Amino acid sequence: MKDIRNFFDTRDRFAKYVGIEIVEVGKGRAKVKLDLRKEHLNGVNIVHGAVLFALADYAFAIASNSHGQVALAINATISFLKAVSSGTIYAEAVELSKNPKLATYKIDVFHNSGALLAIFQGTVYRKKQSLKEFLDT
Repeated sequence: MKDIRNFFDTRDRFAKYVGIEIVEVGKGRAKVKLDLRKEHLNGVNIVHGAVLFALADYAFAIASNSHGQVALAINATISFLKAVSSGTIYAEAVELSKNPKLATYKIDVFHNSGALLAIFQGTVYRKKQSLKEFLDT
């Protein structure tokens, strides 16, 4: 799992720009976090929906690629449940199903208080390529 963590820590420039950090990685699962800043808030001073989506999507990407095979999203949905304005938010992804070509994941987004903020579900297409092919580029 160290290779997967290192791959995403060094190669996902958007997550780094936003400030998302990896907390845990395992086969078919991942947990990430984001310490909220004013730049993450929308016009009514709550976390922007795109921030919640990005956090969940990053956990989704790590979990779905944790097997070392390139996995790319083909579908993703999110339901927003609760709003917050400060603190730390987390996204935890778990693999629900996996076959040679498709895999489905559920990602819960929650606040450090324990409040569930959003539920994300995504499906990936699992390519034949290995992530190792991208380490040399």
